[in-house]
Amino acid sequence: MSTPDRPSADLQRVRERLNVVTQETRFALVQDLLGHPKGLPTLKELDYVNPSKSRTTIRQHLQQLVEADIVEEVTLPDDRRRNDLPYKFYGISDEGRAFLEAHDLLRAEETLRSVYERIEKTDEIERYEAAPRPER
Repeated sequence: MSTPDRPSADLQRVRERLNVVTQETRFALVQDLLGHPKGLPTLKELDYVNPSKSRTTIRQHLQQLVEADIVEEVTLPDDRRRNDLPYKFYGISDEGRAFLEAHDLLRAEETLRSVYERIEKTDEIERYEAAPRPER
């Protein structure tokens, strides 16, 4: 039983996850994942839409989201990989989607997709966006 001074483990886990998700950079990354047309952007695509952040910073924040079970790293099977295209992608995990939905953080998903579509992209980013994605 929890006491006012000691929250239950479940409540503590929710607080920790909310802290992870609502940090500014990580929240922006979650929005980028939700806005991506296939829901599975590459690190390069995330880097492109977050020009004020270094790729290392983005990678570190993605790792924190992965550790919190909000995001999952998804890879293309070996037999579908091509040397000139990406094979590693990031997406909202099933558990992460349930968590975001339970805390009313998915309301803008359609709007985020609309905004993402309007971003001017380089040929390379368009090629990455069109790359085959793993089945989920």
